[in-house]
Amino acid sequence: MKIMFTGAMLAVSLALAAPALAVSGQCSLTGYDEFDCEVETDGAGLTFALPDGQTFAFALIEENQGLGYLLAADAGPGQLPEELGAFTPIADEPGCWQAERNDTKFCAMVFE
Repeated sequence: MKIMFTGAMLAVSLALAAPALAVSGQCSLTGYDEFDCEVETDGAGLTFALPDGQTFAFALIEENQGLGYLLAADAGPGQLPEELGAFTPIADEPGCWQAERNDTKFCAMVFE
């Protein structure tokens, strides 16, 4: 069974989670086909590895709004991630979020 990360559900799951928790699922990000992933959640957001070794990070800043980042595969201490901007949930696509300033979209669905 797939569980979608909706705005309210993500807020609750992130608020309750203390240490990082990895759950198997399906992920997508603009520029990549859908792929198997391990979605890691903690009190500040979620992350998942991309097929090319980069990491997508999402930080919820309030209900139904968060910030997205790309971390390079070879990122070192002090290296800043690429900022993807603010994201909001897509109403007719549960588990999917759209950037406000460009066409970047990500989806994170985990298996229960």
